[in-house]
Amino acid sequence: MQINITFRHLESTPGLKDYVEEKLQKVKKYLHEPIEAHVILSAEKFRYIVEMNIMTDNGIIINGMESREDVHAAIDNVMDKIERQIQKQLDKLKRPKAKGYEFKMHVLDTEEEEEEKKPKIIRSKNYSAKPMSIEEAIEQLKAWENDFIIFTNAQTEVVSVIYRRKDGNYGLIEPE
Repeated sequence: MQINITFRHLESTPGLKDYVEEKLQKVKKYLHEPIEAHVILSAEKFRYIVEMNIMTDNGIIINGMESREDVHAAIDNVMDKIERQIQKQLDKLKRPKAKGYEFKMHVLDTEEEEEEKKPKIIRSKNYSAKPMSIEEAIEQLKAWENDFIIFTNAQTEVVSVIYRRKDGNYGLIEPE
């Protein structure tokens, strides 16, 4: 973890630096390296202001600011705010996305035998309808050799089918 501490109108003391670094170690257990933290400690009249900015390699940026009459109380309060924000971000990341559905696709033999008038299943395949937007489904259909794709529409959360039409356009089938 890279920690930058800036003092404004306040004397830089090793004890204060160590206190900030000790408090930032709590954050380290929640986030993956590399973590970059910028802490600004400033004094104005009879209060101390602590500003903290934490940036991670996966794009999470967390900011907090607190002002108190005691610098240690301000650091503690801003760390509480930072920890709540981190927990909120982690909960968002862990939240399940739209539910995908599993299907089984059967290919039927259309040749009729004299004894049996029913078509036969000649191949079965399990298929997962993953959540995605319509545009993503069209892109996947372009990349594949299939004529259709079954997916869960991320906006409406319903199972939909996009198929390639003979005129080169695409069709969309959705339940009412």
